[in-house]
Amino acid sequence: MNAQSASVLVVDDEVDACANLSDILGDLGYQIDVAYDGPSALELVKLNRYDVALLDLKMPGMDGLELYRRIKQLRAGTVAIMVTAYAGSDTALEALATGAWKILSKPVDLRQLMNLVDEALGQPLVLVVDDDLDLCHSLWDLFRERGYRVCIARDAAQAREQLQRTTFQVVLIDMKLPESDGSQVFHMVREANPLARTVLITGMRSETELLVQQTLAQGADAACYKPFNVQTLLETLHQFTH
Repeated sequence: MNAQSASVLVVDDEVDACANLSDILGDLGYQIDVAYDGPSALELVKLNRYDVALLDLKMPGMDGLELYRRIKQLRAGTVAIMVTAYAGSDTALEALATGAWKILSKPVDLRQLMNLVDEALGQPLVLVVDDDLDLCHSLWDLFRERGYRVCIARDAAQAREQLQRTTFQVVLIDMKLPESDGSQVFHMVREANPLARTVLITGMRSETELLVQQTLAQGADAACYKPFNVQTLLETLHQFTH
């Protein structure tokens, strides 16, 4: 992804810090939005998709940790880089445990920051379409640990919205969805991005096997059955993104 198509959210209660980062990133071609507190940032996140969020960890009211928890619920694919003068604090470590990607110490080393933003944007994008929220969270953790950006859709409508906004390298599709099925989502993927690789997933093999085989014959790339063989799933993902 190049800078011109990448969006970055900068959140810091220090106006000068926001202005500095915004100017530098803007000059490099990134699309930048700025917020000075957590609630304002969340309003922006509800309206826009951000590839990367630079979040000040220590802010009045809603701190960066709580803000990231809420961003993750709304936009699971946003990569969070926490910026703080307290990099070794318990809160900073908790942010990493929650799923924030990196911690940067203040004052920010701009070269290091630029390298991290570039690295984050280079991570392959994966969409998981499944109504089992616990499974989605487990796959999010598994894939993020291995350097993928992971978005989540709970049904076909959410999948359509995400596919219209984002170009994914791989889409994992549960074959049994509320008021829909995986075959319909597969065709959405093909319409939105014919180059995306698709992995069909199901825990109801006997019930969905015919639909799985039909969808594979129509061009889906692979099928994985729950409970997953984690190594096979990761190897499949790696094969489709490298």
